[in-house]
Amino acid sequence: MEAALSPHDAAALLRWYVDHGLDETIGEEAIDRFALPAPAAIVATPAPPTVPSSAAPTPIRPPLAAPAVRAPVPLESPQLALDAREAAARATTIAELEEAVRAFEGCALKRTAKNTVFADGVAGAPVMIVGEAPGADEDRLGKPFVGVSGQLMDRMFSAIGMSRERDLYITNILFWRPPGNRTPTLSEQAICLAFTRRHIELAKPKVVVLAGGTAVKAVLNTTEGITRLRGKWSTLTLDDGSEVPVLPTFHPAFLLRTPASKRQSWVDLLSIDKRLKELGVR
Repeated sequence: MEAALSPHDAAALLRWYVDHGLDETIGEEAIDRFALPAPAAIVATPAPPTVPSSAAPTPIRPPLAAPAVRAPVPLESPQLALDAREAAARATTIAELEEAVRAFEGCALKRTAKNTVFADGVAGAPVMIVGEAPGADEDRLGKPFVGVSGQLMDRMFSAIGMSRERDLYITNILFWRPPGNRTPTLSEQAICLAFTRRHIELAKPKVVVLAGGTAVKAVLNTTEGITRLRGKWSTLTLDDGSEVPVLPTFHPAFLLRTPASKRQSWVDLLSIDKRLKELGVR
């Protein structure tokens, strides 16, 4: 057995190691860091105790029942849609219709909106644009299509020589902003649609442009999407028996999100210009 080093000799040996670059302690054998670990020992699991046949089995708890789903509650009653239709039918001018809309209390959206957004542009203009619903800017200013999407729409129609100061009359199927710009419910659309249809009757446009899928489905009473109907002319028959050409197109807000679709909207604008020329308006 080797004699233990004295503290003085041990310190001298350590200094010698450091002077030669040996500053780490290692074992006698090198460690293979890439070798697979040794398999873990398998521990035998004791078998569960045998239950005598005479013993009663442990009752199994039934699975927890799923929480009850609350049935959807309609925001409006069918009677309110009838009230809106009667109020709209009594209006004989656009001014009277606007007064009826502002006085109508049957749509719950009015209680959360800042302003009633009725229309903008020139009443009686050859082109009537019907959008979906007011946004934040429209709700604040009380006019339709005055935000970023409305500015894009102005530039689009300006490209074919038209403006809201001379050629356009603009409205929405809803006159009050849905909270958070959500999609209006079917009951909300049904109530306001009576005013919108009467609005088209009184404005007597040469053509109606439906901007966005919600407006298309509501006014044309269809389940077809805007992608299938865009750019296809149809005829809208109103309650007074009059008919007007209708063209569905993308909403400007959609074009802001998908600029590649502007090419299709440009085709729609050219189609509107062509139809107006055929009608002798331009």
